[in-house]
Amino acid sequence: MSLNKLIIDTLKPIGIPVALLTYTGTATTYISFFEYNEMGVVFAEDSEQETRHSIQIDVWSKGNYVDVVKQVKKLLKEQGFSRKTAHDLFEDDTKIFHKVLQFYYDDQSENNL
Repeated sequence: MSLNKLIIDTLKPIGIPVALLTYTGTATTYISFFEYNEMGVVFAEDSEQETRHSIQIDVWSKGNYVDVVKQVKKLLKEQGFSRKTAHDLFEDDTKIFHKVLQFYYDDQSENNL
């Protein structure tokens, strides 16, 4: 399973749109995500054995997004993601609240090496 599909499927139970990179729909609360770094973290015999994927999850909302953020953290943790950082933003031009969550996911799958 691709990492993008894993993220989308994991966050689907929240019940709001989830999109890779950009969302073009009309919902006022949604999630976008992207991978901002990929690197080998475990090597053996000159071969990469484990890859670390650094992922940014962005929660966007015109209103209160606290419950959505809690669900994102819980669901991703259950799938083996580890949270690195989080911070709040407000987009002045669109008047949208924006929560940035960064996670990493270590993958030992041969398909990703």
